Amino acid sequence: MKIMIASDIHGSAYWCRKMLGAYERENAEKLLLLGDLLYHGPRNDLPDEYAPKQVIEMLNGVKDKVLCVRGNCEAEVDQMVLDFPVLADYCILYLGSRMIFATHGHVHNVQSLPPLRKGDILLHGHTHVPACDVCEEYTYLNPGSVSIPKEDSPHSYMTLTDGLFEWKSLDDGRVYKEYRAE
Repeated sequence: MKIMIASDIHGSAYWCRKMLGAYERENAEKLLLLGDLLYHGPRNDLPDEYAPKQVIEMLNGVKDKVLCVRGNCEAEVDQMVLDFPVLADYCILYLGSRMIFATHGHVHNVQSLPPLRKGDILLHGHTHVPACDVCEEYTYLNPGSVSIPKEDSPHSYMTLTDGLFEWKSLDDGRVYKEYRAE
């Protein structure tokens, strides 16, 4: 199964369209969104084509393909307009015997770890910075941000196929980082 993983759309219709175009090109079965879908938040500038209503319409169009966790910018009112669950604090996936703890990153992160076993994967967005840190006890992965990347990183997403995580640029789809979960 191929899963596309993205985070931090922040209400950008422009980057949401690009993300959904990438999702189509990737031919992934599921789209895992790591929160901060509709609003830019007080610490971010407005992203390109800030239009949360358009983002709602686009995401509802793929509602049967979406898995989602709550970001720090999500509120209960968002669930009233989105046709897929958005208020879970985390999602657990399995890659063989390894647990993938997928969350936004504002509650559970490398400074405040969730319950992980040796070899598990902590997957989150929130920082807007792509990451792949293999630690002694766990691995931390971050797809970066769809609309507001930070620290000179590209607008990006990642894919997971048969244990291979690939970080890709939304602009051209090129792979710029990869990690194989053994």
